[in-house]
Amino acid sequence: MDKKTKTCIGIILIGLANFFAYTMLYMFLGGEAVNGWVVVGADGQLVHYLTGGTDGTGGRAVSEAEFLLSGVHSISIWPTVGAILLAMLMLAKDHIVSSMRSSRVGGRTFVTVLATIIAFSIAVITVWFILKFAHKLAYPIKPQDKPPPMRPL
Repeated sequence: MDKKTKTCIGIILIGLANFFAYTMLYMFLGGEAVNGWVVVGADGQLVHYLTGGTDGTGGRAVSEAEFLLSGVHSISIWPTVGAILLAMLMLAKDHIVSSMRSSRVGGRTFVTVLATIIAFSIAVITVWFILKFAHKLAYPIKPQDKPPPMRPL
């Protein structure tokens, strides 16, 4: 096995491990911070952090450290997706190039365009998640804003 193949397989395996860790953390915390809330009291003092499900349902109260870990890990999923897709594309590149010799668009051009689309899309989604999470931290809600009710543990 050559160095490129080993590297790509390593990236894919690390990415799968990150997905597994994210899933376990999501289940443990009852949701994720990017879809959760920071709630403050009427006096502006912090009350608690809530995780939230991707379906908009309420999560559960967690510590600040758990909330921050969940938010950062949720954001890390998108670069992981990009890395896995690009690694798989690099593994398939030689086959794509050889099978597209007689097509209008050359295989190398196709791979380059596809890699650019993947990189751009992942960058946009990652920035969106970062901004969404930063907004949750910078602009906590008040109890009267009524986040969805917390699910029982």
